[in-house]
Amino acid sequence: MQKKISTQLFCYEVPNGVSEYHGILRVTDVKLTYKEQVDALLAAYNELMEDKLKGAIAVCKRFFLSDSANQADYLLALQTENSDCALSVVEQAPLDGTKIALWVYWQKGVQTRALSHGMFEVSHGGYRHLWSALNCNRATNSEYQTRLLLNDYVMQLAEQGCRLADHCIRTWFFVQNVDVNYAGMVKARNEVFVTQGLTDKTHFIASTGIAGRHADPKVLVLMDTYAVDGLQEGQIHYLYAPSHLNPTYEYGVSFERGTYVDYGDRRQVFISGTASINNKGEVMFPGDVRKQTERMWENVETLLKEADCTYEHVAHLIVYLRDIADYTVVKEMFDTRFPDKPKVFLLAPVCRPGWLVEMECMAVKTICDKRYAAY
Repeated sequence: MQKKISTQLFCYEVPNGVSEYHGILRVTDVKLTYKEQVDALLAAYNELMEDKLKGAIAVCKRFFLSDSANQADYLLALQTENSDCALSVVEQAPLDGTKIALWVYWQKGVQTRALSHGMFEVSHGGYRHLWSALNCNRATNSEYQTRLLLNDYVMQLAEQGCRLADHCIRTWFFVQNVDVNYAGMVKARNEVFVTQGLTDKTHFIASTGIAGRHADPKVLVLMDTYAVDGLQEGQIHYLYAPSHLNPTYEYGVSFERGTYVDYGDRRQVFISGTASINNKGEVMFPGDVRKQTERMWENVETLLKEADCTYEHVAHLIVYLRDIADYTVVKEMFDTRFPDKPKVFLLAPVCRPGWLVEMECMAVKTICDKRYAAY
């Protein structure tokens, strides 16, 4: 019988500590109906939890759908019964022709609980990790929706004794019709950030702003977030790679190229959505997806190097393409260079039309820094 699900895992295991796992689960039989694909995917997930990842706890799940208007309700009904983590669902069609794919982040050795407003807490030692997903509203346009999202998030953090500028490590903004609505999202984010002390003189937050759709067409912006409480001064660092990339504020946006957080036993790296760009903010190799992919890899590699990491430390790759016709070429390139790395390819135009491909990733590396408590 043909295997219905492909599973790629990254394992970072720590004896007597917190272990981390990243997985990409993909359907292999495109002929299955949507419900058959969902059922097969969830069965494979449950099998993992009972076997290789026994004892692990899901921290965050992100489901990628091909048609959320017709698919989200069935998936959410199944997940609500087993709501065990921050649950993200976004229409970004898997480019292999299937209807659903899944990225999961698991940990062992942690405690979890659901907080108010859909926030999910993961705690261990003196740290509290605050995840949230599927944040949205139905205000008039993308600017107002983003403004409400961020203002609500600021208040949610405040309830937990946290601040956006001090505790938020990573955001994701999924924008319906990104070519039209991205500008409104950027305007609102820029203006809210100023009120929170996030400026070009201080710092911003690692982020991906990409095309993505909610099941409800009135939702123009979806937001997922990650924050950490319990960090000391000096644990958060920002990545710039000035030889390859320019500061984002130079072209009117406000996010960091990457961020890393040092704990006593490890370094976690969060690379924002990165495309084929140079240090003047210009699109490199317009129209050539091969060269854009190579430049994108180089940019990410330079950011990782600044964190004293390499692709060996990368836990997963999420790759976004504007044009489905580029999938075969780009997948072949990634499969050749990263054959065993958990990865998924999604139909999701980038914020600037000239960028044909973008990627984001997370990485983890063992360190020993006695100034800080272990993760």
